[in-house]
Amino acid sequence: MDLSKLSPGMIAQIASMIEDYITSSKKKYAAQAEPLTEAQRNAMQAYFPTQVLDSARLCMLRDKRVPNPSMYSMAKLMGFRNLPDFSEMAAITYVDVIVSHQEFTDALLFHELVHVVQYTQLGVKEFAVRYMSGFIQGGSYEEIPLEKMAYQLEQRFSQNAKQIFSVDDEVRQWCEGGKF
Repeated sequence: MDLSKLSPGMIAQIASMIEDYITSSKKKYAAQAEPLTEAQRNAMQAYFPTQVLDSARLCMLRDKRVPNPSMYSMAKLMGFRNLPDFSEMAAITYVDVIVSHQEFTDALLFHELVHVVQYTQLGVKEFAVRYMSGFIQGGSYEEIPLEKMAYQLEQRFSQNAKQIFSVDDEVRQWCEGGKF
């Protein structure tokens, strides 16, 4: 199936399932999540709005992995290929709950907090639509514009932590520029 030819109704239906998955996963992991530590806040405060640092919660899984969404079986039947394996990801962000399979480094936390800002500015529904559309258009996880932006900003942060920039402003500019 040529995924670029999915009907608007089918895209809306899939995006709705993704939105439901995000919302239910946030609820599932929120009970185990904790606020950022003082050291984490200090490392991120120059880049992120206070409300993002206040709302973000971290959940590090030990001895278990995030399973792939149940909708994957349907997506594969529809012709989706190269779906990312959630159990192999370093971390996954569900609105403002970040679930990690490894210790949080500053770079990993930065990347995931970019997603928190994206959720904040776009809302869950629009984030889901843009994430799915980016996957369909790009053909892989690596080509999703929301991910590309997070990796680019993470790289800027990692290469020169003294060059301060506002992630909130960067996301806003990408949205206004139609980059995702």
